Amino acid sequence: MGLPRKFLGADEDVILHMRTHGKDLVLPVLGLVFLAALTWVSMAFMPPTWAPAGTWVVGVVVGVLFVLMVLVPFLRWRTTTYTLTDRRVITRKGIINKSGHDIPLSRINNVTYDRSLLDRILGCGTLQLTTAAEAPVTLHDVPDVERVHVVMTELLFGDEAGAVAKATEEE
Repeated sequence: MGLPRKFLGADEDVILHMRTHGKDLVLPVLGLVFLAALTWVSMAFMPPTWAPAGTWVVGVVVGVLFVLMVLVPFLRWRTTTYTLTDRRVITRKGIINKSGHDIPLSRINNVTYDRSLLDRILGCGTLQLTTAAEAPVTLHDVPDVERVHVVMTELLFGDEAGAVAKATEEE
């Protein structure tokens, strides 16, 4: 999908566009399974004298829990994006209230990444961008963080053609 062209500068090209890693969806999927089981148990063991009011109560409770446990985390994952262009790093997040952060590549002094054991198994990690002027910007759950790190360092330290080649290498 990528970032819409209207949000990019003249002659600015997107190198990488990504969402946070899908591991953020594990708990919502487990929540969905839990809600399905809860609904089945509630309906199976509900006394017949409680119908139809009991059915409505179960439906409302399960509906509210679905929104809180499944829908909101999914939408949060879906609306969190990281975009690397040939000029800046763009972060966007938010379901109703949108927020974003743009960091010009020329202001980034250091790029580091961190991968826990689980991150290594799942193929993601945390990228930290350090600038001279402000606190480090941390990008959590970046898919294939080592490749993103290499692409960013090539962009920062002069090999833009190499960065574009690395970015398109595994897509």
